[in-house]
Order: sequence, then C-alpha cells, then structure tokens
Amino acid sequence: MDESILSNTRRDILIVDDVPENLQILALMLKDQGYSVRPVSSGRMALKTAKANPPDLILLDITMPDMNGYEVCEIMKQDVVLKDIPVIFISALADTGDKLRAFETGGVDYITKPFKIQEIQARVATHLKLRQMQKELENYSRNLEAMVQTQVKQISDAQLATIFALAKLAESRDDETGKHLERVQKMCRLLTTQLKQELSSDAELITESFIEMLYHASPLHDIGKVGISDLILLKPGKLTEAEFKIIKTHPVIGAETLAAVYREHPNELLKIGIEIARYHHERWDGSGYPEGLAAEQIPLSARIMALVDAYDAICSKRVYKEALSHEAACQIIRQDSGKHFDPQIVAAFLNAEQQINLLRQQLQD
Repeated sequence: MDESILSNTRRDILIVDDVPENLQILALMLKDQGYSVRPVSSGRMALKTAKANPPDLILLDITMPDMNGYEVCEIMKQDVVLKDIPVIFISALADTGDKLRAFETGGVDYITKPFKIQEIQARVATHLKLRQMQKELENYSRNLEAMVQTQVKQISDAQLATIFALAKLAESRDDETGKHLERVQKMCRLLTTQLKQELSSDAELITESFIEMLYHASPLHDIGKVGISDLILLKPGKLTEAEFKIIKTHPVIGAETLAAVYREHPNELLKIGIEIARYHHERWDGSGYPEGLAAEQIPLSARIMALVDAYDAICSKRVYKEALSHEAACQIIRQDSGKHFDPQIVAAFLNAEQQINLLRQQLQD
C-alpha cells in the first residue's frame, strides 16, 4: 500500500453537508486517501457526533436548513473539547463578506463550490499536518519550563525544529518565500546584537537570552497567514479593500493561536512569538495595524522584526513586484526612520548593513 495512504489511516474527518451527493463524493474521495470518514447531513447532527467522538478535522457546509455552518462553527469554538479542531468551510457562497465571516467564526480555510478533488485533498492534508504540529508544540510546551529553566540554550533541538517546521509549513503555501525564515532568523540576531552594542541606558534590556529567544521565535511572525485563503494570499495583482482587510487579520490569527498554547504553558519563547506575530505590522508613527500602537508602545521584539521583515521583503521578488537592490532597501529604510521604524533600530541597521547584505547574499533563494 502507498505510504501516504498508510500515514492517513485513522485520521478522522467529519463531513457536514445537507446535499447527499456532496456527502457521497467527499466521503468516497477521502476514503480512497485512507482517511476515516463520518458524513452527516445537518449542523445539529454534526455537533452531537463531534462531542461524542471529536474528529481530527471538519469539512463544513454553510447553507443548511436547521443550523447554518457559521452557527455550528461558533458553538464548536466555545467548546473546550472541540475548539481546536480545524474547520474548513466548503460553500457555493463566493462573496468576500461570506469568506470573512467564515474566518471570523473560527474557520481555518475556505473552499468554494464547485470544488476540485485535488484541492480538497491538498487542503485537508495541509491542515491535518498543521494540527498535528500544533499538538506537538503543545506537548513540548508542557515540559518547556522544566526543561529550559528560563534559559533558551537548554531548549531541545527537537522542540526548536518543531517550532521552525510549523512556521515553514505555513510559509510553504507561497513558493516564492524560499529561505525567508532562515534569513529573518539570522538578521534578527545580527541586528539585535548590533543594537545592544549601540544602546547606552537600555543595553541591559537586551540580554543574550533575549537575542536567542528572538532568533528562535522570529519564524513565527507570519504564522497567522495559514488562516488566509490562497485566492488572496497568492493573488498576483493588487488587492481590493476587502481583501486587504482580510490580509490584515493575520497578525491577530497568529498571536491568538500562540496565546492559546501560552495560557496553558507560559514561557519566554512563546511570549516573544506572540509579540512579533501580533505587532510586527505596527509602525513607529502609529499608522500600522492591528492596534495602531506607536513608538515604545510597540514591543522591542516587534520593532526589530518589523525592520528585518521589511528589508527582506524589499530585496525579494514576489508575484506582485520585482526585487530591489540592497542599496535601494537601505535608502527606503533610512527615509522611513521615525515613521515606519524605530530610529535607534534604523541606526543600528545602517551601521551593520554590510554584514546584513553579506548574510542576505549567502542565503539567497
């Protein structure tokens, strides 16, 4: 038997749709992939079935007679047992507002009918992998405090590899990101070390532990993009106002995902991960998002992350733009000092720009 089918065995999927033909097609397709499948035809049956035996993933229709998919998802997200189960909405509703509401109620993805079998298979596999890695991260976090005793150097390689793999899996949806996470890690360490050397009164705030924590947490900055539809995230043209509004939800999605783990297993690594996920799109002058924080209201970790992420984005090619040179990126960052970026961090960046450029060249895609 194919190894991919063996790996899917016992991964339980609940399918909810009031149209028998849709249930039959989805059930046969997923069974052929080796999944255990439970089809139900109403929202109330879905809640009853899920509470009796929680599945690994739910495929949920929206338009149903007794209870619509939004209501079903909202109830599940309020249940301590069901709230972390990934819900993929499958609906003929194609309006941006419908999709936005699906994400607001707790959905992790949205597939528009008529669907393609290959798309269903790919989305299901991706979110099952993400859920498995989330469980592993939670398991590691339960023992993190005892293992590290507040020192990041005592964190096991397996834990750090799991955190990085989780971020890399989310990042892999965009084939053009390449070694972005590796560059971000090393640039954060280099820039933060330079900043520590240049600061006077606040230098003691940047400890070696802080530098290493930021290094290991930095790949989590865009983890919330896993909740953004491919149609928007990978769109080659300019985003509409509604689409950009959806994009701007990713810092909150990422931060709240990490915060759910932190509440049960608090530690410094996840604390910094939450800071950079939520606040790396804030701006020094207060014009950023999601909260419009300004200056030192923005955590130091997020201010550093904002500059590093912007620099790498400017120097990288994307579907919607060409890459600019290192010199052009430095000029943009210099011009945005005191507006987008913390002036002290800009000064440290410009003093280390040759080392940063060399690092970028060494890790080119």
